[in-house]
Amino acid sequence: MSKLLLAAKKIRRATCTEFLISLVADDFSRASNTYIGKLRSNFLGTKFMIFDGHPPQDSSLPLSCKLQQRVHLKQVLPRAATAANPANYKVATVSYELNVLRTRGPRRMRSTMHLIPISSVQEGGTAPTPLEFTNFHNEHDASTSQISKEKKQEVVEIGSTCTDFSKEPLILKNKAPRWHEQLQCWCLNFKGRVTVASVKNFQLVAAAEPCHNVSAAEQEKVILQFGKIGKDIFTMDYRYPLSAFQAFAICLSSFDTKPACE
Repeated sequence: MSKLLLAAKKIRRATCTEFLISLVADDFSRASNTYIGKLRSNFLGTKFMIFDGHPPQDSSLPLSCKLQQRVHLKQVLPRAATAANPANYKVATVSYELNVLRTRGPRRMRSTMHLIPISSVQEGGTAPTPLEFTNFHNEHDASTSQISKEKKQEVVEIGSTCTDFSKEPLILKNKAPRWHEQLQCWCLNFKGRVTVASVKNFQLVAAAEPCHNVSAAEQEKVILQFGKIGKDIFTMDYRYPLSAFQAFAICLSSFDTKPACE
């Protein structure tokens, strides 16, 4: 009994690749009620940005406490959102490490969740969670909503000197695999959920520092795993604090060509 959760359409452009994400498989228009967001890569396919088509739950985010420099408001304000050009809000960044020495092994990646605090993986921690699905695409005051939100954020982050470590963004890193001498391959324990070897297979765990007060058990807990089970068939398993959209977008980044990372 399969049920469609999300669908994506890959669009190649001159300088990047985009994946448009929708609730249905036959409508990827950004003006549609079913549009959720998009994933955009850089030219090399080593860095991806995840954009949500809906505003974040808490307008005081992003969470990282950083050295900030004030700039003119016009430099911060994006183009006003309209029905034809709805706003996109950057919620995460996925980076793949360049394999300059061409060493053997799986891809190495890190995902920075700009709207999820590291405290969400601490004991009793929580992450901002929308209580309703608000579609700004059809609201006449979308432009006003966007401008009023951005006026609260007239600063641009340029450095890092955070003192409240619990408000730093959650960073996910791929779990290091082990080399299996008998099989002569890199192995991860997917607990039966992944059955076919692939460079796209990965598991992500929290990348925490001692100052974040995240227990060793939480740091070992897999938050997102993705892997192949057949021809063009993969499984995606995710847990709190990720949403289905965030997990899906991170997994989509694995499908873009990355010759410099392999």
